[in-house]
Parts: sequence; structure tokens; C-alpha cells
Amino acid sequence: MRNWGLLGAAIVTEIAATLSLRASQGHSAWLALVVTGYVGAFVLLTMVLRGGMPVGVAYGIWGALGTAGTAVLAAAIFGEPFTWPIVAGLALIITGVLLVEIGSQRASADAP
Repeated sequence: MRNWGLLGAAIVTEIAATLSLRASQGHSAWLALVVTGYVGAFVLLTMVLRGGMPVGVAYGIWGALGTAGTAVLAAAIFGEPFTWPIVAGLALIITGVLLVEIGSQRASADAP
């Protein structure tokens, strides 16, 4: 359960860093949060991997939920577009990650 909490924190940290990167356009003070956020996200992700979560699962979930969260929040905060093709693309990404997770669970169940 600890790994999932760390992964959630890594996702939130990465989203904050990415949104700060967008905010830094014209306001360089945000760059400190960008650097801190990305370093923090990778440290947290490293802790998840050290905790035994398969890299394909951890990175897939981190990437998919980070992308989805960033797209939703960028639309809400910065007025960036959030169209049906974007929603469909995010759904495909999340579906792919779920398939990786299912495959990983099945492979570990089949292992001797």
C-alpha cells in the first residue's frame, strides 16, 4: 500500500511541476518549483521501484495519470483546449496502462 501512496505523490508532484513549467512562461520565478517538482517526482518514483513495483506498471501509471491530470488541469487553469479527441486519446492511454497492469499481474501469478 505504501508504494501506491508514493506513486500517487509522484504523480501529483509531476503534475505540479509540469503546470509550473507552463506558468513559468513570462514568470521565471516558477522555475524553482519546476526543478524541485521534477526532482521530487523522480525521487518518489525511484522509491516506488525500490519497493518492488514493476517498472512497466509504475512508469505506465505515472505517465498516464500525469498526462491526464495535466491535460485536465491545464484546461481548467490556463484555458487550454480539452476536446473529444483529447479525451479519447487519454482514454486510450489509460486503457493501455491498465492492460500492462493486468499483464503484469498475470505474469507474476504464473511465475513459479
